[in-house]
Amino acid sequence: MSFTTGDSVTPGPSDAESMIAEARKALWVMVGFLAIIWVVQIFNSIDDYGLSRDYGIEAREVGSLPEIFTAPFLHYSWAHIEGNSGPLFIFGFLAAYRGVKKFLAVTVLIVLLSGLGAWFISASQSVTAGASGIVFGYFGYIIVRGLFDRHRIDIVLGLVMALCFAYQFSALLPGETGVSWQGHLFGFVGGVLGGWIFRDRRPKPAETPTVTDLTIPPSLAP
Repeated sequence: MSFTTGDSVTPGPSDAESMIAEARKALWVMVGFLAIIWVVQIFNSIDDYGLSRDYGIEAREVGSLPEIFTAPFLHYSWAHIEGNSGPLFIFGFLAAYRGVKKFLAVTVLIVLLSGLGAWFISASQSVTAGASGIVFGYFGYIIVRGLFDRHRIDIVLGLVMALCFAYQFSALLPGETGVSWQGHLFGFVGGVLGGWIFRDRRPKPAETPTVTDLTIPPSLAP
């Protein structure tokens, strides 16, 4: 139950319990996601990363569009997956702890935009793979979610994350060779867009009818 006073909302015990339950779900969702990509990595490394080449996103190849949904599970080296795993877990958990269903919807949007961005503007004959587009999508989502949902805690959380990981913004622009800044940039945009599309929509307060004094013209008075 939530107790409302004016424009502020004070969470009741049931709200806190619900948030804790969602946080537990978020934890296990991210643990499961990391477990999947690490298992895939084992087989991929044994295959000399043939899976990444076969199921990554090949720029502007129409037949490679379905790989938008497989590329985030694939990497090109152990260093590649190690670099993505920590931020993926942290940002993913923070993006999911307020609701796993909303988180999954945001994830689909991020995967689509990140993948399409890499597909459209990556260098010809390049094949993009890796979860970094999702990482940057969650990063963008965390930064803006509090503003769109009007949650003070999430506003502070977004500000802290933006300051602590400010160096990540450099990866949104062309720079290091072999790094898909296109996937990063479009993933980040997807996260920001997801924050807006899936924002909390609170019902407008009912208007209180006002009572006005009515003056009866003398001609109509009894």
